[in-house]
Amino acid sequence: MMKALIVIDYTIDFVTGKLPCGEPGIALEQRIAELTKQFVQQGDVVVMAVDLHEENDQYHPETKLFPPHNIRGTEGRNLYGTLQQVYENYSDDIYWSDKTRYSAFCGTDLQLRLNTRGIREIHLVGVCTDICILHTAVDAYNLGYNVVIHEDAVASFNAIGHDWALSHFRATLGAQIFNNGEPV
Repeated sequence: MMKALIVIDYTIDFVTGKLPCGEPGIALEQRIAELTKQFVQQGDVVVMAVDLHEENDQYHPETKLFPPHNIRGTEGRNLYGTLQQVYENYSDDIYWSDKTRYSAFCGTDLQLRLNTRGIREIHLVGVCTDICILHTAVDAYNLGYNVVIHEDAVASFNAIGHDWALSHFRATLGAQIFNNGEPV
């Protein structure tokens, strides 16, 4: 059975830039790159679900909540660290999906893309655990996908929110939590 890895918002702006996770996000670099290569080499679907904002967009709801980040055409929207090189090496095998809301499903063709490939299990990695990972996981649950969260490949700038989200994934969404490739 094919599965999908969805790498969410692992960009310069979210790791060290305009709205950074900082050290918790930086620590994910090698694990996310490793998982991305592994899924591509296995022939599974890999999606880069990347936040996209327009400069000075006064109508976007996040404008009131967060400083400008992931603006179209800026360096901050590039993938962070070695993941950028992994993407460039495997770009023919990785789908880039711009998203303008927290969930990778909201306003995108992600569900259609997964369904046409028979995908029923999705693996989530990236940032922020309690924002975009959470909203994507909830939508995936509501759409009937089996959800796997890689605990060693998600982070947030809010440690309490991160821990709460991991608990919520397991207890409320029935998600499997993996660490170092093993269920926990």
